[in-house]
Amino acid sequence: MSATTKRSVSEFNNELKLKGFNVFRIEDDSASTKIYSRKDFYKICLTTGESVIHYSDKSYKTDGKTVLFFGNPHVPYSWETLSNKYVGYTCLFSDEFLMLSERSEMLQQSPLFKLDGTPVLQIADEQRVFLNSMFENMIREQQSDYSNKDDVMRNYINLIIHEALKLEPSRNFQQNQDALSRLTNVFLELLERQFPIEGIDQPLKLRTAKDYANTLAVHVNYLNRAVKKVTGHPTTSHINGRIINESKALLLHTDWSVNDIAYSLGFDYPTYFNNFFKKATGTNPGSYRKSMV
Repeated sequence: MSATTKRSVSEFNNELKLKGFNVFRIEDDSASTKIYSRKDFYKICLTTGESVIHYSDKSYKTDGKTVLFFGNPHVPYSWETLSNKYVGYTCLFSDEFLMLSERSEMLQQSPLFKLDGTPVLQIADEQRVFLNSMFENMIREQQSDYSNKDDVMRNYINLIIHEALKLEPSRNFQQNQDALSRLTNVFLELLERQFPIEGIDQPLKLRTAKDYANTLAVHVNYLNRAVKKVTGHPTTSHINGRIINESKALLLHTDWSVNDIAYSLGFDYPTYFNNFFKKATGTNPGSYRKSMV
């Protein structure tokens, strides 16, 4: 193939993956910082402004107040900014950076990060001043040459988490959909979050309806029933359709071998991928790639 291009992530994302951590002022980084791999990084935001935060099956209206938000990469969320002036800080970090490889499940079960938890906390003025100073200290430390600054950053993150646990969780959220619709929306958002595949060394982790059900902490039969009732299509159809679309994109826009694409999409053997692709498209991956050149 002569006209292939390698799929790459943003410079910000590459730097973030190398360091496992980043902190910045929102107003100083309005565009570039929005591109990062939500599959790998936890997020803590301290913001002041009017917005609506959609997290799992809940929505939180900030009404211009200062809030502290905790984002889990395994839980779908989105952020609608409603006011022109929006200020604050964002901190991104990985399990590996926080040395949570042995305790990552514990973090995901925290009331700040878990699926059915309360990730949005309203912050009083006195608390805002204290938290502002912590984020500013983190920014200064990030720019320093101190050899052990990663340890300092970990201490700041843990301190913010512990300070948040002392606060009363915000209850001003709206639930406007029935349970089946909410679960289906969460599933579809979680499915979309698995893509794009950014590297051969970052294979697709959630491949089956059971994988998604386990992540969403529901029984697979309940998930299947909800998705089928709301969308008219089985859970597996949504998953397979998204994998087919991604496989086509990888065949067209990367120079990865078919074997590498198969492994990156979670197939144990390339023959499984070939059969899967042919059943869905009527042709095998190699022929599809050649036909599109």
